[in-house]
Amino acid sequence: MVERQLRRRGIHDERVLAAIADVPRELFVPERYRSRAYADSALPIGDDQTISQPWIVAAICQALELRSGETVLEIGTGSGYSAAVLARLAARVITIERLSGLAERARLALQELGLGNVEVRVGDGTVGAPDDGPFEAIAVHATAPEAPASLLAQLAPAGRLVVPLTERTADMLTAFVAVDDGFERHVIAPCRFVPLLGEEGFHSAR
Repeated sequence: MVERQLRRRGIHDERVLAAIADVPRELFVPERYRSRAYADSALPIGDDQTISQPWIVAAICQALELRSGETVLEIGTGSGYSAAVLARLAARVITIERLSGLAERARLALQELGLGNVEVRVGDGTVGAPDDGPFEAIAVHATAPEAPASLLAQLAPAGRLVVPLTERTADMLTAFVAVDDGFERHVIAPCRFVPLLGEEGFHSAR
């Protein structure tokens, strides 16, 4: 998976590649899908949610440009797989999931791996975690109509936010970097995500 799906498609950050190689992806998918855990595709995890394909997780992590001492806010815990990868790249991960059942399953999987630097919360991720910010990096795993203002406000100087944005023909994985006079923005790749539901996202599934 690392060589064929990731490195050959432009994932060059060796720390990201090593982190993904170190996380047993099968632990985060339902048993009936475990034979496909390393396929280059999203897989259902229940509650009309999916675990993203490996390349998407790697692309988000690479765009966050993480160093080992940073704190990451993740919106959309899902299966917990991405949080497990982030936990190997950062000092602390706070991950927020709006569905309590998913959050509990993710928490158990992360505990099974002994990842003590990940905190799973249930709530509206679109408003972030203002009492714990600012954050050096924020990763959003659901497509939004625009970058939530609360999340942009919780970025540290030179902090990075990666979020899929809903465009007319596709979702576009987009990175924002906090600079002195605002935010630099660049598009990473087209993608497909479930909608980001909440106060600063969509108010219902598309």
